[in-house]
Amino acid sequence: MRLNDAFGFGLRALTGARSRTWLMLLAMAIGVASVVVLTALGEGARRFVANEFSSLGSHLVIVIPGKVETTGDTPPLVGGTPRDVTLEDALALERSSAIQRIAPLVLGAAPVSYRQLERDITVMGSTAELMPIRNLELARGKFLPETDPTRESAVTVIGDKLKKELFGNRRAIGEWVRIHDRRFRVIGILKPLGESLGMDIGDIAVIPVASAQSLFNTEGLFRILVQAEGREAVPRARQAVIDIIRQRHDDEEDITVITQDALLSTFDDIFRSLTYTVAGIASISLAVAGILIMNVMLVAVSQRTAEIGLLKALGGRRGEILSLFLIEAGLLSVAGSTIGLMVAYGGVWLMGRIYPDFPLLIPLWSLGAALGISLATGLLFGILPARHAARLDPVVALAGR
Repeated sequence: MRLNDAFGFGLRALTGARSRTWLMLLAMAIGVASVVVLTALGEGARRFVANEFSSLGSHLVIVIPGKVETTGDTPPLVGGTPRDVTLEDALALERSSAIQRIAPLVLGAAPVSYRQLERDITVMGSTAELMPIRNLELARGKFLPETDPTRESAVTVIGDKLKKELFGNRRAIGEWVRIHDRRFRVIGILKPLGESLGMDIGDIAVIPVASAQSLFNTEGLFRILVQAEGREAVPRARQAVIDIIRQRHDDEEDITVITQDALLSTFDDIFRSLTYTVAGIASISLAVAGILIMNVMLVAVSQRTAEIGLLKALGGRRGEILSLFLIEAGLLSVAGSTIGLMVAYGGVWLMGRIYPDFPLLIPLWSLGAALGISLATGLLFGILPARHAARLDPVVALAGR
């Protein structure tokens, strides 16, 4: 039997039993679509986290006050130090040649009001270096002035959302707002940047770090953002931070220093593993679809015994009968995979419209994996019905038994 005849026979067999065919196509399509959609979600989550960390800036070293460590007992004892990281500690980091910029941060919540309008916001105290380190952009006005960081100044830069809430369409530059119990003059409006690591940049007020320390009555810093001279300088900048702070803190290493690349790499590995895991879980649905194909085709063999007996009586060999049923299973797998891919792309497109800020992407490996697994599953579970059909005795099969 020629190959094109075998394919024609398989197509006629599938179109002759449409209900059975559609049932198997649906099972295979659901399996393929679930693999592709879940891997797209996993890859999208990985890219979303990468974009979030990229928005923080580049070549960053983040200094966190306090150091947590385990001491080896069971359960582990957690030790730390309450010693603050001060503004003077942050300024001392500037003497390292590996460090390009530093931005000390003081963070707190406070009410901000203008005339009769008031809302609770996040207040961030920092310096002029925060703008290039965090890649912030101004819609209007100017950022914090480049003055002595230890001196207070009654100026603030506010987010675009806060500006709309307090001022509406009125001009905000030059106006005075009250943050907690102090007055600050608005000198700049930030461009809309959305959320970054859970913080809405549009709903904050940035004030000088010394003013924030006075406002919140604290000497300690929340974080220090350090920007290295380049990617190659990040390890040297990290070590310089540790050495300088340790020297200032009586030879005690009481800070936690993390690099942006290390943090991003950790999250990248986590989400990649998660993507592979959910893809593996979704592949189970393809195995279920294969079992359905096997069961339905076994029923089909019992219903087509006379047809199989006629083929064998006309000279059809066992290998040809086997190939006919395997081709039928392969056609089902290919058609089901195609439908599944169409459903998956439609679902990803729809989710992209509903959540435009979430970077959904279908990785190419998931397409190859879904197609390969579906085809292998269809052929694997199609072998048993095909072998059963090939082994039928032609006389018994012609009798319909």
